[in-house]
Amino acid sequence: MILGPTFVFAFVIATMMGALFHLIVGGNARRLALFLLAGWIGFALGHIGGGTLGISFLPIGQLRIVPAVFGAFFTLIVAFIFTSECRQSSR
Repeated sequence: MILGPTFVFAFVIATMMGALFHLIVGGNARRLALFLLAGWIGFALGHIGGGTLGISFLPIGQLRIVPAVFGAFFTLIVAFIFTSECRQSSR
């Protein structure tokens, strides 16, 4: 099975978002893995949600980039909040 260019582009953008978020907020390798996973999941959910709600602002091919980026950003913020809460309670 060959992956389509839209999927590869979406994967690269979501990975870059997770890695950049980790670069900004910092953390160890576990947090990097969590942020990458959160970026991938949020990007996919944002794309699907944009399709369900009919949001097609600035699409790139079949990819609904704006809702996908917002979805990834939302899940990254949620992951950051959950990991910050765990860090505060363990001190």
